[in-house]
Amino acid sequence: MIMAFHAIYENGVFRPTGKVDLPDRCEVDVEIRQVFEEPKKPSLDDVYSILSKRFDSGEHDVAARHDEHQP
Repeated sequence: MIMAFHAIYENGVFRPTGKVDLPDRCEVDVEIRQVFEEPKKPSLDDVYSILSKRFDSGEHDVAARHDEHQP
């Protein structure tokens, strides 16, 4: 039988997040694949908030200071 389920690893133990239909103390083979969260994309409200802060800053030529923040 092959089954897939989501689990959380904590304190040295894999804890399933839902019910797993297996008898107690049965042996299984485990294949691990780490789940990464997708980065949150900024909404238009986030972008407008950043732009309004720049507009309200009084800085008129932001391109003139562009190189100050480059690595």
